[in-house]
Amino acid sequence: MTRSMTVATETFPIAGRFIIARGARTEAVVVVATLREGDAVGRGECVPYARYGETVEGVVAAIEAMRPQIEAGLDRAALQQAMPPGAARNAIDCALWDLDSKRSGVPAHVGAGIDRLRPATTAYTISLDAPATMAEAVRKAADRPILKIKLGGSEGDIERIRAVREAAPDATLIADANEGWGDADLDAHLSACAEAGFALVEQPVPAARDERLQGMERPVPLCADESVHDRGSLDRLVGLYDAVNIKLDKTGGLTEALAMAQAAEARGFGLMIGCMVGTSLAMAPAMLLAARAAFVDLDGPLLLARDREPGLLYEGSLVHPPSPALWG
Repeated sequence: MTRSMTVATETFPIAGRFIIARGARTEAVVVVATLREGDAVGRGECVPYARYGETVEGVVAAIEAMRPQIEAGLDRAALQQAMPPGAARNAIDCALWDLDSKRSGVPAHVGAGIDRLRPATTAYTISLDAPATMAEAVRKAADRPILKIKLGGSEGDIERIRAVREAAPDATLIADANEGWGDADLDAHLSACAEAGFALVEQPVPAARDERLQGMERPVPLCADESVHDRGSLDRLVGLYDAVNIKLDKTGGLTEALAMAQAAEARGFGLMIGCMVGTSLAMAPAMLLAARAAFVDLDGPLLLARDREPGLLYEGSLVHPPSPALWG
């Protein structure tokens, strides 16, 4: 049966501003690959990320360059060899998962060997800002059980850590420095997180310099994000981190993400399942990994002024599995 592909760029406004150590954003620009075979339609969404050298135009071009192979029937296994990890492969890989599910009538999670998908509690992100502003944002999110606190400012992070804990005495807190801490302040920041009862610190130092973490006393477990992409990056991180953040835009899709989760667990890493700021279509495939993760961070749609329809059902911070109309 003939297969066709379309590629589209879509923009979704962010509710307010999304601020991390590297800068601020007011919109999410996503790329969607749509595959059609007869009446079956499969979709995959990716979020190009400048930190990894990606642009929207470059990702669209990379997907378009695969058009002859994809329309000739390229499958997921061959895709892993044909493209490197990253956002472009993610969009195609997830579209192929969705297409295969629609063609066969077998849900994607069943095809992945998962008997049932269940709701998961996602972290909710608090953007980097002045300590008092972040504390107010935390108070407004007081009903959310897990909060991810963006840190990594040029100064004031210890005050931010203390302020958000005071504002949310009962919440599970995750610190995400986005590579923003240097050697001079690392120990002080980790100690402050430990004193405030943070459960995890994500990517405290730049990926290029994280050998600094080898052998150091860690009062709070550390999770790799920018330092980890796919299975090939895991071995170097043993002894540096306690957990890894698996994002489909880094792994290049669900296929590699599932394999990476198994490989990470075999090496003793805990798992976080994370996301870029995208719509429910980008979150849906990641739900297949949620049950095996210690922390789920699939709050992208909650940060948008509007999500796509149909989207995932969020009841507070409880995110439900996708409907077939959305994905899988």
